[in-house]
Amino acid sequence: MDTTTQKPAAPPAPGPAAPPDTRAARGVTRPGDRIFLGLSRGSGILVLVLMAAIAAFLTYRASLAISQDEANFFTSFEWNPSGSPPEFGIAVLAFGTVVSSIIAMVIAVPVAVAIALFITHYAPRRLGGPIGYVIDLLAAVPSIVYGLWGALVLVPHLDGLYGWLDDHLGWTGILEWNDGAPRSLFTVGILLAVMILPIITNVSREVFRQVPRMHEEAALALGATRWEVIRMSVLPFGRSGVISASMLGLGRALGETMAVAMVLSPSFTINASLLDPGGGTFAQNIASKFNEATEMGRDALIASGLVLFVITLLVNGAARLIIARRKEYSGANA
Repeated sequence: MDTTTQKPAAPPAPGPAAPPDTRAARGVTRPGDRIFLGLSRGSGILVLVLMAAIAAFLTYRASLAISQDEANFFTSFEWNPSGSPPEFGIAVLAFGTVVSSIIAMVIAVPVAVAIALFITHYAPRRLGGPIGYVIDLLAAVPSIVYGLWGALVLVPHLDGLYGWLDDHLGWTGILEWNDGAPRSLFTVGILLAVMILPIITNVSREVFRQVPRMHEEAALALGATRWEVIRMSVLPFGRSGVISASMLGLGRALGETMAVAMVLSPSFTINASLLDPGGGTFAQNIASKFNEATEMGRDALIASGLVLFVITLLVNGAARLIIARRKEYSGANA
């Protein structure tokens, strides 16, 4: 009996490896991919070119006005570009724009985040759906409609709120009311808060819906309450999205025109109290004075528009920086 064992045959030697298909790796093997890549790249470049063209135009026209301004453009409280000599400054406009936007953000952001959390984590679907639909409708309302509502409904009914603020916080001087018409920066801030509320709510709602379900279920399994789940899982996950939503709302608040023009009583004075009439914003001043302005006046208005353009870019850049750092921090702790 032959007890010898046969050794298994050795596997054949592998042949030379095929060179990698670099075109397939780039995803441009088909003509449709190449066309889409070109269109996407061209669209991005077009946006940059448009931004550069807008900045160049604003800078050129602004330089013509600032070179002939006898006053300090950044600190003057006068606006008389048609005078001899011309005097105009943006101190009041910058103050009014920043203050009214801050008031709007302080009011709108907590309310918007609370509404988004209620829709996504507390309300039943039969109730959350209609509420979300109503919020979407608010985002589609034109600015002029908000302005009419603010002038005809909001302003006449703010006496009670102004009186309460004066009674309880008037000692601060910032919220002291002298029984004037409630057409102040505080009223503008309330109106802007209503306008930016749907923007922040909609984006925050979509971000909260992207929270991994496994994270929430794990927290619930460990005995966490609904609020603890939101505090430990939902809010940390959606913080970057809420910041982005807030910056979108802030961008609209900074540039809002017609609604502010219909509510605010403009004057080139800065009052210690936010409840006193007066002040102004960049967009409101441009909209109210552009048609009747002279050539010098239009250059002065364009110069103020350049400042608003720079402020908006800085706000968006700061938001992107915060989000990028937050992502790096989250990746380092993952």
